[in-house]
Amino acid sequence: MDILEKILFVKRGERSAVLLSFLFFFSLLCAYFILRPIRDEMGIKNGAENMQWLFTGTFLVMIAIVPIFGLLNQRFTPFRLLLFCYSFFLLNILGFYGLFRLGIGMHWLPTIFFIWISVFNLFAVSLFWSLMADLFSSLSSKRIFGVIASGGSLGALAGPLLSNYLSHRLDFMEMLLVAGCFLMIGMVCMAGLFVIGKAKLLKSARNAHKKLSLPNKGLFYAISSTFKSNYLLGIATFVLLYTSVSTFLYFEQAHVLEISGLTSNERMSYFSQVDFATNALAIAGQLFFTARIIKKIGLPFTMAVIPLLVASGLFVMGFKLSLVMIAILLILHRAGNFFLLRPSKEILFTVTPHDHKYRSKNFIDTAIYRGGDAMTGWLFAGLTALGFGLSTMALVAVPLALLWSYNGLRLGWEHSKKEVKDN
Repeated sequence: MDILEKILFVKRGERSAVLLSFLFFFSLLCAYFILRPIRDEMGIKNGAENMQWLFTGTFLVMIAIVPIFGLLNQRFTPFRLLLFCYSFFLLNILGFYGLFRLGIGMHWLPTIFFIWISVFNLFAVSLFWSLMADLFSSLSSKRIFGVIASGGSLGALAGPLLSNYLSHRLDFMEMLLVAGCFLMIGMVCMAGLFVIGKAKLLKSARNAHKKLSLPNKGLFYAISSTFKSNYLLGIATFVLLYTSVSTFLYFEQAHVLEISGLTSNERMSYFSQVDFATNALAIAGQLFFTARIIKKIGLPFTMAVIPLLVASGLFVMGFKLSLVMIAILLILHRAGNFFLLRPSKEILFTVTPHDHKYRSKNFIDTAIYRGGDAMTGWLFAGLTALGFGLSTMALVAVPLALLWSYNGLRLGWEHSKKEVKDN
């Protein structure tokens, strides 16, 4: 056993695939995080009290995409499907560059841009992990998904730094082109993964390189299959509870920042600092602790521990609300998701059928995710209208976090049963 296998648990025959996956995910999230502080600032400029409309708009776009993606998934091989989707996003970036450069639709363009980035992030990341679940087995994923995820965290760390550096040398429109370049790098890595997978990876991945022979199951198969499977429904519930708690924290942050007296540049600096701290912690966790924690305490408890810690933090925040406290809890929530919850959730899909890895998974990762955002946004707005204070809002979210923890525990147990049956 060499030092790389001993430290990172990556075996010699997996290294090319893991390296390309690492670079692929790095490029995707670097592109996204170059633009994310701008998105968040646009959201606040639109008014924190109106943010539920942005989340609702994003959810409606996600719902519209589900049947279209289902049709594409049924007609194309995985390689052509991913190539088409990422190429489409690249063209979107170029389109936004042209519109901003020409000054067309400046009254509605920032809102469209906010929604588009929210869609792009979830959709692009979901497709990436669909490919990972297709290429790697359940057993190997427990060892290497943390390492692969660290590529995304490194990209999420490099993105804000690069954006901050280039913002003094390039204008906003040119930053879009920089993000597009990173997306193209990711597409090159994706092509390399399909070449390697066709020759060297697991037998189950070979179906990903042939024309899909799935029968016509309808445009809304992804939705129906999710609600017919207790396992997929459990994953959907886990995602829904995660995003509900996340949206509560995001709205708390937006309202506190709006009344903080900070300037626009100071708010963008705050967003960048939170992103930097989150991803610095996530990288360390993914490289050195994810596989070890899963091996030590098992997948069920790994999926339950972060929600439990977040519930404790929300309870404390209910009695001591401050921007610093919100920042700490957001960092714990996001970093914990990156190095424990996200890899664990993706491991759950390694024991599902091929079409569930792409169609059902994409529905859960996009429409269910943004549906939770929209629902929680309106709940937050409604409670605010009834006179609930921000501290009370934190206490309202505590039961959601506890339910989230219990749901993660049950999902981990169910995965273990399926893993034994498959082997």
